[in-house]
Amino acid sequence: MTEPEFRPFEDGPLGPFSVRGYLHPPAHSSGDGLILTHGAGGNCQSPLLVALAGAFCKAGLTVLRCDLPFRQSQPHGPPRGTAERDQQGLRRAVEVMRKRVTGRVFLGGHSYGGRQGSMLAASEPGLIDALLLLSYPLHPPKDPTQLRTVHFPALRTPVLFVHGTRDGFGRIDEMTAARKLIPASTHLLPIEQAGHELITSRNRAQLPQIIVDFFQAFLEARA
Repeated sequence: MTEPEFRPFEDGPLGPFSVRGYLHPPAHSSGDGLILTHGAGGNCQSPLLVALAGAFCKAGLTVLRCDLPFRQSQPHGPPRGTAERDQQGLRRAVEVMRKRVTGRVFLGGHSYGGRQGSMLAASEPGLIDALLLLSYPLHPPKDPTQLRTVHFPALRTPVLFVHGTRDGFGRIDEMTAARKLIPASTHLLPIEQAGHELITSRNRAQLPQIIVDFFQAFLEARA
């Protein structure tokens, strides 16, 4: 009997929440691990995360798609005042992944999930080896004055930003300017004609592998 492509995963409870989601064990492991989490309106079953987890797993990474604590507490609706708790959930996910792999651990997140991951990395340098920020919510749509970059100058973890050219949460030129606030190495991968969800009918088949290839090249350039 062959091992399933991915399987439900839960570690805990420890404290008010557990690490809960789906584990993708690779057939031939590189030794590295990636944690992927979701945006404010979704969960770890989002099409983007499922597709990315499969592509990174095929590349040899152990991948954990996990629900943030706010989503574990409520099946629907946005987070409300849970940022610190969600970051603690990501810290626990990193601890779990460190026990499962022998190599590097990366943290990736879509929108809100990526923002919480970046804030955690800024507050704890060295906790993870690199960030994959998908559709970083630079500011609320139609309100570019409310920038979410206060923690960027403290971010010393390498970051790959993946951003749609039609994303209302930040234009490409705004993302380019924001990257300059980060002292660590960064790169921006624009996805043409894509909005905040990144996946479109045109790029659905190719996008996951494009992101995997760019992320691996980004890491290799800093090795």
